[in-house]
Amino acid sequence: MIRFLNILIFILIISFFAACSTDKKETKNKNQLTFASTKDIRDINPHLYRGEMAAQNMIFESLVINTEEGIKPWLAKSWDISKDGKNYTFHLRDNIFFSDGTAFTAEVVKKNFDAVMENRIRHSWMELINEINYTEVIDPYTFKINLKNAYYPTLIELSLTRPFRFISPKCFKNNKTKDGVNCYIGTGPWILKEHKKNNYSLFEENKNYWNIKPKITSVKWRVIPDHQSLVFALEKGEIDLIFGSDGDMIDLNVFTMLEKNKKYSTILSNPIASRTIVINTNREITKDIKVREALEYAIDKKSIVSGILNGTEKIADTLFSKNIPYSNIPLSIKEYETKKANEILEKDGWILNKETKIREKDNKQLHIKLYYNAKNAQEKIISEYIQSNLKDIGIKLSIIGEEKQTFLDRQRSGDFDLVYSLSWGAPYDPQSYISSWRALSHSDYQAQLGLDRKEWLDNQIKAILLETNEKNRERMYYEIFKYIHDQYVYIPLSYSRTKAVFNPNLKGVTFNISQYEIPFEKFYFEE
Repeated sequence: MIRFLNILIFILIISFFAACSTDKKETKNKNQLTFASTKDIRDINPHLYRGEMAAQNMIFESLVINTEEGIKPWLAKSWDISKDGKNYTFHLRDNIFFSDGTAFTAEVVKKNFDAVMENRIRHSWMELINEINYTEVIDPYTFKINLKNAYYPTLIELSLTRPFRFISPKCFKNNKTKDGVNCYIGTGPWILKEHKKNNYSLFEENKNYWNIKPKITSVKWRVIPDHQSLVFALEKGEIDLIFGSDGDMIDLNVFTMLEKNKKYSTILSNPIASRTIVINTNREITKDIKVREALEYAIDKKSIVSGILNGTEKIADTLFSKNIPYSNIPLSIKEYETKKANEILEKDGWILNKETKIREKDNKQLHIKLYYNAKNAQEKIISEYIQSNLKDIGIKLSIIGEEKQTFLDRQRSGDFDLVYSLSWGAPYDPQSYISSWRALSHSDYQAQLGLDRKEWLDNQIKAILLETNEKNRERMYYEIFKYIHDQYVYIPLSYSRTKAVFNPNLKGVTFNISQYEIPFEKFYFEE
């Protein structure tokens, strides 16, 4: 009832703004797109992880790109791979310049690679970093990467938004980038002209761009931290676009409401990533595999997807959707079954206290904590529903929303029972995502520490990435996916989708392969 009243009030407020703003739309430059985000672009050094990836993608480019049809040439016009798979030779385009006039050459490529490799430990979540032996300049427009071993995701990882993107050498500090840069100069379709921290950023078209130029002349990135204010700004005509992969922009309730309003255009991407709850196998209560198994049966995913996510996402039975490479495998499905969850806990010695309605064992309550990003309205609502589900089987669940940095620090420390997680989607899943399971700073690593075969799992992941035989690789992926599934490390909830709400006059709105990129250069306003 409270949730219904909140939505009703929200609709009434929007209706009020609609009535007040019908004839008061501000006059704006229709060659400029105004995009609003809850987050500032921050430090968009492409060799680090402090900035918004969508902004990094606007300025900095890669040797190759990932498309629906697979890897295609970009700053490199072609490449050769040695028979043993250890050497990649890239033939660069000879007509490309950074927006400061610096020529894009093999020397510049090597300088960028060297800067990334000097910060190898920070990038070690990506196995390619560990496999690069050395790089070399063959001639002004030929660059070669020499690997220690054949590594099948090489081209995929070179296409990612970071860290292998190229920044002008004039921006380096003391010939390095790991300690920051002096400017943000790339070869991409956009130039950052102005940045007012936590207020706005202004991107203008790169008039000397080597490829197809943007259809609009500028993008203004406004920072609006409050979710409701985002929608109000769209209603008042102050912004043209809201675009995001999860509830940190707008939740699906609001999206569905706006979808029904003919005043706006809306689109949803195909399912892209796995929305899950990570269970820490290294905590006092959740190290018990029977508790973890009971949790799998206790959560009503169908109601979450239909009631909270408004049927816009698909129920996740496994960590990865079957359309993800190597994931179309037979794994047992744990459907919502309260009776089964209760039976598992009873047999495991967790007895229901009739007064408190909370199960106990060895004088300890079955009390666990779930942490989420307080800025994500969607996660809060889902958490409250899960709390109700677990109460039905005698589990006390405390839900704690935290400021994002505190939330991330908690994942790095492993100080959690349950925590929200979203896989990275294409082109990261599964290879780059599972590679990150070995990084101490990730919640996946911390959650897996209680597994008996954690060392085997980490070794198996590296072995998969170096396996050249496709059949062997399929078998090895099956082994680790089945192990993780049978150990109940993740509670898959749904497969998420990126959302866009925009001014109907804005055309060409679409999605890139990566959920973290926004293809602003494809958007344009109808005359």
